[in-house]
Amino acid sequence: MPVAGEQSRWQRAGEVLRPSEWRTLPGRAARRVRARRRWGRRRRVLTALGLLAVLLVAPVVAAAGCLQVAYAGDPAADARTRGRDALWLGHAWVDGRRSDAELKALAGQLRGTGIRDLYVHTGPLEHDGSLDPALAPRAADFVARAHAALPGVRVQSWLGDVVAPEKDGLHLDRDDVRERIAASARQVLDLGFDGVHLDLEPVHSGSPGFLALLDRVRVLTRSRGVPLSVAAPQIDPVPGLGRVTFALSGHGKYWSAEYFGAVAGRVDQVAVMSYDTGMPVESLYGGYVARQTGLALAHTPAGVDLLMGLPAYWADTPSHRGDAETVRAAVRGARLALGPGARQNFGLALYVDFAATPDHWAAYRDGWCA
Repeated sequence: MPVAGEQSRWQRAGEVLRPSEWRTLPGRAARRVRARRRWGRRRRVLTALGLLAVLLVAPVVAAAGCLQVAYAGDPAADARTRGRDALWLGHAWVDGRRSDAELKALAGQLRGTGIRDLYVHTGPLEHDGSLDPALAPRAADFVARAHAALPGVRVQSWLGDVVAPEKDGLHLDRDDVRERIAASARQVLDLGFDGVHLDLEPVHSGSPGFLALLDRVRVLTRSRGVPLSVAAPQIDPVPGLGRVTFALSGHGKYWSAEYFGAVAGRVDQVAVMSYDTGMPVESLYGGYVARQTGLALAHTPAGVDLLMGLPAYWADTPSHRGDAETVRAAVRGARLALGPGARQNFGLALYVDFAATPDHWAAYRDGWCA
């Protein structure tokens, strides 16, 4: 056995020796050196993992805290319906599956609410932008019956399709496709609809083709004296987040605030699809809607109607937690952001009639119409 001094010297030397040189040390000293080396590597790895965890978790915790704050407090007393709300209606109303009795029940459901617009699914559009009239054989009949049953309510044609390049769908960069979509809008207005509601997804933030389409269709709607409306995705919660998520997933989930404003400036009404957020609990979802409402209010021109969507449906997926994304939370979040004395051309839009339950309607009425 080496003397104590020699062992200390070997241990100190071992701290700088290469592994291939450890065999020159006596067995016990070499084992200690190897153990120290292993622990040193583990400590560096654990330190790096700890720092990475802090970098990943800290922003999430901070964001959650901000959303909780946004959902705190009491809404302004006058943050109630302005009579500019809307309801998305499914395709069954225009293909003959819905009866007069069901229309009468719908009229009763809307009585005493602020719903002024119905977005009635009339498509979908073909991928070339055209609309097959055989898809909605009872459209004109429904519009006439709805006008009789619901005086003062506007019946807008909801036209939609998926959009290239993310999906195999509409190529909005092509002028001929845009022209056919405009012709489809003319087609539904000729049936008696009171407006055109475009729901084209996913339009990527910055798309010039979509702006060009809106310019073209609005010439038509203005000439007819009817509104042009769009369903819009959510706005970047943090500037630049949309570019990051798109780079990672290839999915255009968000619009930049600037692009949202450019779209809103070309229409008469914009309805934000403020659902499918992935929020895990109700308070965070409500705070998120409050944040989205604030952003939309800041970037919607004063003369344009702004509506925030309400999730009147149930799903339990990674993007939509049914217990979290509730009508109640969305109504409260929108009211908190609206504040006292805020713009009058503001409303809420329920998605969608065939999935809405009595609880959804009660949450809308009690929270917004009371």
